[in-house]
Amino acid sequence: MVKKKSNGERSDNLRPGYDLGRLLRTGVQGKYAERFREGTNLVLLAPDVASAFPTAESVNEALRLVLQLTELRSKKRKPSRHR
Repeated sequence: MVKKKSNGERSDNLRPGYDLGRLLRTGVQGKYAERFREGTNLVLLAPDVASAFPTAESVNEALRLVLQLTELRSKKRKPSRHR
């Protein structure tokens, strides 16, 4: 049986010596946002594309294939220097 908490009991697990209100006021919003953006490359996919590629791995695999095909195509277009 679960004991019901009375109005006087704390509902969080924070120790009584900590003032949660003071801790939350001293934080700096967006402190690490720029550092996060530098290492992140997010792209929003259209819904139809997202349904075709449900995971990051499937998107990366498809894009690598496109890169390979592009490289092959550009190699075929370059004129040969050997005559």
